[in-house]
Amino acid sequence: MKDIQQHAISPDDWDEMNFPRPEVQGFDAVVEEAISRRGFMGGVLAFGSGAAVMGTSMLKGTTAIAGQSDRFAFEQLPVQTDNTVHVPEGYTWDVLVRWGDPLFSDAPAFDPATGVPTAGSDRVFGENTDGMELFKVGNHELLVVNSEYVNPKLNLAETEDGMPTSAEDVLRLQNFQGVSVMEITEGENGWEVVVDSPFNRRIHHNTPMVIDGPAAGHDLLKTEADPSGTQSLGTFNNCGSGRTPWGTYLTCEENFNGYFGTTEEPALDDVHVAGFSRYGVNMEVDTNRYNYHGFDPRFDISKNPNEPHRAGYIVEIDPANPDSTPVKHTALGRFKHENAAYALAPDGRVVVYMGDDERGEFMYKWLSRDKYVPGGDTSTLLSEGQLHVARFNADMSGEWVALTPSATGMSEAEIAIFSRMAASELGATTMDRPEWIAVNPTAVEGYCCLTNNRNRGVKPNAGGDPTPANGPNPREVNNYGQIVRWRPSGDNHASNTFEWDLYVMAGNPTNQEGPYQGSANINAGNMFNSPDGMQFDTTGIMWIQTDGNDSNEDEFEGMGNNQMLAGDPVTGEIRRFLTGPTGSEVTGLTWSSDRRTMFVGIQHPGDDGGDWPDHGGSLARSAIIAVKRVDGALVG
Repeated sequence: MKDIQQHAISPDDWDEMNFPRPEVQGFDAVVEEAISRRGFMGGVLAFGSGAAVMGTSMLKGTTAIAGQSDRFAFEQLPVQTDNTVHVPEGYTWDVLVRWGDPLFSDAPAFDPATGVPTAGSDRVFGENTDGMELFKVGNHELLVVNSEYVNPKLNLAETEDGMPTSAEDVLRLQNFQGVSVMEITEGENGWEVVVDSPFNRRIHHNTPMVIDGPAAGHDLLKTEADPSGTQSLGTFNNCGSGRTPWGTYLTCEENFNGYFGTTEEPALDDVHVAGFSRYGVNMEVDTNRYNYHGFDPRFDISKNPNEPHRAGYIVEIDPANPDSTPVKHTALGRFKHENAAYALAPDGRVVVYMGDDERGEFMYKWLSRDKYVPGGDTSTLLSEGQLHVARFNADMSGEWVALTPSATGMSEAEIAIFSRMAASELGATTMDRPEWIAVNPTAVEGYCCLTNNRNRGVKPNAGGDPTPANGPNPREVNNYGQIVRWRPSGDNHASNTFEWDLYVMAGNPTNQEGPYQGSANINAGNMFNSPDGMQFDTTGIMWIQTDGNDSNEDEFEGMGNNQMLAGDPVTGEIRRFLTGPTGSEVTGLTWSSDRRTMFVGIQHPGDDGGDWPDHGGSLARSAIIAVKRVDGALVG
């Protein structure tokens, strides 16, 4: 078999490499400002073995780390660097489903050397699993899973370099991405997919979608194929996920810009040029990671300049109704959505927290106009309301600022389409790649993984907003990441004000100094970098998943492979639970309805040229694993 090792580069790094942002901010000035600001850290976090995890005087109920916790049912797993999954003693894991496994009996068989052919590529489980949720519909357990992106060198293994050479190649890549809805069941042989279940469904880059909200029907969303601007095809780069209290699935479009290109110099007006520049859509004649535009004119901006405006949203899917049409909710904003975390305000209004996963971009909150009533009408809850953006203050307070026409000088439709520009107008706080957000089910508080930002203090974001070190992002050239926590005023997620602190700052206490050692709840045994995924279980334990540098060298020495850790929000303790194969990201987490099985995603396990999970020289295959306790007890 010829070398099929893919480019070991994430979609985020690929985007940064292909669409570099201008370097206009002086690093020395940023360092000077950071150091002068309340003694660099201003009491947010202290560093060193005797320090408290966070500024306990700032937030009621915040507790410093206090030694070992008895809330964890496992002993910490050591660092691992091999090509398989590890879990603690007393736990087991098995593969539930892999890229290319059939959802329907007429699906083609997976070939270990070439994968899946184009014919039937929409009948198998998708590639590069990410966010997922489990829904109980009657007696059926439905697992809904994102497939974020493809690895062309693996998925088109018979081509010379993985670059599509035909419309058929493009269609295969389009089919491997999107969302898989599948029924699963547990039998004598463990968990397995119910092949041919009437609930099984593949949603991909050509699936019909409905567009709703303030941008629906706007001229910037109209195309020759859809002059109404209300019907689109496909959902793209589906990263994190979310769910609604009424039982639907939210899939989040992240790095959608990388699918678009141009075959000739496009004739664009100022609005398109400004928007494409801010969102990283390539305006130069070239091929890219996918080369869709070379064979599918929908992705060629010289032919369809409005098509990119129809991507970058949160999409709602009803897993219980395989005939339903997914809905793109423009009211929730257009940006590189990581995930969607919901909370209910005391009065019943729906809150959705969202992060824009790009260096120096923002955190957002949606607040519905109407109240959620179980069994009542939910049609307006994600389309009528108010989008806000976060401003974090140095005194550890913050506010959610409404993105309104009067405040931004933009129409509601323009705010929906160009949310980043609207947020910049209001001076939102630039963040270190805000990824997964999670809401604690046992306390009125939210958390956001700020995964890393090598540009912090080096250059502005894509809109020219300066990115000096600031309160929740206190380290310039931040390669480790941190998790910020906020508590809304009055224990009400609908409140426009909050107090914040940092739950953890990842780092390396063995070979780094100062803030790069990490916070006091980081030690030589549990250190990690780049927190990305995050979920709470029903007991209030936070599960943290990483997507970072797994070289185990230099500043990352001792961190090993990407991993999943458990965190106690009360004590601050963090303990490693699972490690993934070399080259992989651990991402996506949910539980069976009886909470006795934890489903975990393993993404891009072939980044180092490996062959997990089939081994024997097979193509690497992203997969979902099922983790259980040997004694059959609850897992979270």
